[in-house]
Amino acid sequence: MTGPALRVISYNVHGLKDDRGALVDLVRELAPDVLVVQEAPRRFRWRHRCAALADDLGMVVAAGGLPALGNLLLVNLRVRVLDTWVMRYPLTPGRHLRGAVFARGSVRGGTFTVAGSHLATDPAERPAQAALWKEALGAVDGPLIAAADLNEGPGGGAWRTVEDGLVTSADNRPTFPATVPARRIDGLFVSPDIAIDKYEIVENDRARRASDHLPVVADLVLPSE
Repeated sequence: MTGPALRVISYNVHGLKDDRGALVDLVRELAPDVLVVQEAPRRFRWRHRCAALADDLGMVVAAGGLPALGNLLLVNLRVRVLDTWVMRYPLTPGRHLRGAVFARGSVRGGTFTVAGSHLATDPAERPAQAALWKEALGAVDGPLIAAADLNEGPGGGAWRTVEDGLVTSADNRPTFPATVPARRIDGLFVSPDIAIDKYEIVENDRARRASDHLPVVADLVLPSE
C-alpha cells in the first residue's frame, strides 16, 4: 500500500510524575507525527503545562487537556489540524470523570481522524464508557486512528467493543507496569483503510523511567486521496 506515512504514539504519561527528562528524550527520539497522551495535565494551570510539555517534545497542542479530562493530542508541524472536539462520559458517583478527544487532520495528501481516551479502572464502569466511545468513533467518516489506555487487555469486553471493525497488531506484549510489564492495557487501532507498517511496544531503560506505562508506536500508511 502506498500513501502518506504517519507515525503515531499512544502514551499514558502518569500525570508527568516520573522522570520527565527520560520522557522528553524518548519521545523526541521516537519522533511521532501524532502523540496521543493519557493522564496529561487537566487541573491547575493545565493550559500552560500542556503547552510546556508540547514545547519540550518539539510538538504543538492539537486538542484536549482539561476539556477532555486529561486526554491530549500533540502533533508535529507535518500535520495540519482541521477540526477538534471532545466528549465526556457520564460520571459515576465516587469515580473519576473521564472522556475522549478527537482531531481531524491532514498530512501530505492524506486525511485522518485520531481519537484518544482513557477508560475506567472499574470493570463495572468501563463497558459503558467503551460503548459510548465506540459510538462516537463510528460516527467518524474516513480513515480513523483510535488509541487508549483501556485498563484491560485483548479479550476483555471493553477492548472487544473498541476493536470491533478496526485493526490492531497481534503483538500482545504487556505495556503495564513499565518496570515489570505484566498486562497489555494500552491499545492502538486503525480503520481497515489504514495499513500498519510497523507496530512496536517500546521497552528500554528510558521508557521504564519515563512513566508507569510503556509507549505504543505505530508506523501507519494512510490511503491517498
